[in-house]
Amino acid sequence: MALNLDAVGKPFAPLTKDYTWKDVVLYALGVGAGFSDLDYCYEKDLKVIPSFSIASIFDILMQIGLEANVNLAGVLHGEQELIFHNPIPVEGSMTTQGKITHIYDKGEGRGALVVGESDTFHANGQKLFTSICTIFGRLDGGFGGQNAPKTEVIFPDREPDFTVAAAPSPDQPLIYRLSGDVFSLHVDPEFAKMSGFQKPIMHGLCTHGFACRALVDTLIPGEPELARRMACRFSKTLYPGVPVKTLIWKTEDGKALWRVVNTENGEIVIDNGIFEYGPIPKREIRYDGRVAIVTGAGAGLGRAYALELARRGAKVVVNDLGGARDGSGDGSAAPADQVVSDIKAAGGEAVASYDNVATAEGGEAIVKTALDAFGSVDILINNAGILRDKSFVKMEPENWHSVLDVHLNGAYHVTRPAFEVMKTKGYGRIVMTTSAAGLYGNFGQTNYTAAKLALVGFMNTLKIEGKKYDIKVNTIAPVAASRLTEDILPPDLFDKLKPEFVTPMTLFLCAEDCPVTGNIYNVGMGFYNRAAFVTGPGAVLTDGAQIPEVESVLESLDKVATLKDGKEYFELNEQVGDIMAAFAPKASDDDGAGEAGRPSVADIFEALGKSFQADAAAGVDVVFQYSISGEGGGDWYTAIKDQACTVAAGTHAKPSCTLKMAAPDFIAMMSGSLPAMQAFSSGKLVIEGDIMKSQLIEKLFKR
Repeated sequence: MALNLDAVGKPFAPLTKDYTWKDVVLYALGVGAGFSDLDYCYEKDLKVIPSFSIASIFDILMQIGLEANVNLAGVLHGEQELIFHNPIPVEGSMTTQGKITHIYDKGEGRGALVVGESDTFHANGQKLFTSICTIFGRLDGGFGGQNAPKTEVIFPDREPDFTVAAAPSPDQPLIYRLSGDVFSLHVDPEFAKMSGFQKPIMHGLCTHGFACRALVDTLIPGEPELARRMACRFSKTLYPGVPVKTLIWKTEDGKALWRVVNTENGEIVIDNGIFEYGPIPKREIRYDGRVAIVTGAGAGLGRAYALELARRGAKVVVNDLGGARDGSGDGSAAPADQVVSDIKAAGGEAVASYDNVATAEGGEAIVKTALDAFGSVDILINNAGILRDKSFVKMEPENWHSVLDVHLNGAYHVTRPAFEVMKTKGYGRIVMTTSAAGLYGNFGQTNYTAAKLALVGFMNTLKIEGKKYDIKVNTIAPVAASRLTEDILPPDLFDKLKPEFVTPMTLFLCAEDCPVTGNIYNVGMGFYNRAAFVTGPGAVLTDGAQIPEVESVLESLDKVATLKDGKEYFELNEQVGDIMAAFAPKASDDDGAGEAGRPSVADIFEALGKSFQADAAAGVDVVFQYSISGEGGGDWYTAIKDQACTVAAGTHAKPSCTLKMAAPDFIAMMSGSLPAMQAFSSGKLVIEGDIMKSQLIEKLFKR
């Protein structure tokens, strides 16, 4: 099994995890906290142990190993660095994005090092912490790669300033693993012996948590939020129940060195420890090294965006045709040139673009300007616009198409080549500009409002296509003074609506720290709020076979129309899944699973090819991947193409959708006692990928 060296530099799909105070307390108990540390264990005035951060994103650590194809029989956690940017809230939702940055070769028989780096953001927009993790693959060295650079931590030649003793329980891994690290090495005696150990070993990160408690209690007692950085190397394994000591040397204000020692034999379990602490430094969002394109940047909002991006370090392409408010005329270089001049006078970097976003050639040229001048594109703000207002009956086709060409087609023309650059580099931030008029309607602006709401639909698909490449796409709905609004808004209100009030929200959506994608924000006069499409819970008017009568809609209109308990959907498949689930029969107390005489999972797949309905497969080209967990489970796939079916064990490189179930539930479903819809709605069947394709299964295979 060879390491996947191509994984270096490729971003992981963002990982989002919801957590509550109970997760925080469970972690604290897992690293030895108790009544002596009640602030970590009681929801009243609860505080978070800083090392909770790494346990909360354990799936990212697993992803690093899996993406690099590390031999799991020899995997160990080698080094860990945490940089804390803001205190961790006691509950909420975290989003983590990261990538493998290096794979080092220590030589034949000496293993390999896989380094992954990730950033984690809270749903409140704050960047919480950065994790730099090194995984040691004991069985993966000798592929001819470069060795890791040497790092050295020099400890003072004196006794430690503090020694903190701790006695992990013999059962400590059983508690700690409930925080996410359920790797068999820490619980399964047979797996541990197969990996070369006498019995299951302590999680390195569990011992790490004991050390974090010791560091906080000693150096910043009662103030875990003051932790700034914690780094270390895991040097020796430790068995559960063995007592340890955390040795701490304070080297200067706000900095200490530390290591953890096995009390029984004196071995250093964790070495090269660094701990930094102190008040949170004031943080400024910067765009140093980033290249931004702002369309319609010759005046108003676009000008404000361009100036502030440049002030914060971005290199800016200032695009403006320089035409009239209605898009007429040949244009002028003066507006863009003036903004570029202002940026350069303030010490920034910028170039002008006079190309027209309303043409594909213009969009390509704008992006080419960025590549020629600065070599990349990281940020795109689609801000260009014109107005041609008339009541609908008087709205001539020319006025309709002209407005759509600039607002909607213009965003497409520039975004397409920019998106291609961002996808290649694995990073991008795109902001669309909609309008309250587009979201809610405004008399005399059918062309404008249609274009503006269409941009939201444009965003909704781009957010999905960009997710795995760390391309975040959001939409701003500004209410601001500009040449487009100067005769629409009352004069006294116009004076209060400075474009600069909109700039903070727009630039936040362009920031590396931005945790959201697919969102819409209304902004004006310093007032900010989010807008969203909310779908009501609805009502079932038929059994799915009979077409309901028109009168049925009238009778059920209150249930159909209510938005109470409504929800947002991130993509189409989620909404379709709810429609499917609405017809699922209620689960019975006994779904019939586990009855004697039922076939095994392997039996089912062996017989599956015989039940294939070739006549129903005309024009179908699809691959169904099955991931069956538990005893008797495994991976199988069925590939249907040209009215032929292949059933094979293993995983397919490009499945259309993946169906995940526990073996007993899968057997029950395939035997007919557990309806597929009931399995889906109850969570027993999880479908990933194209959920629409999964509906073909019952059509293509006869039970």
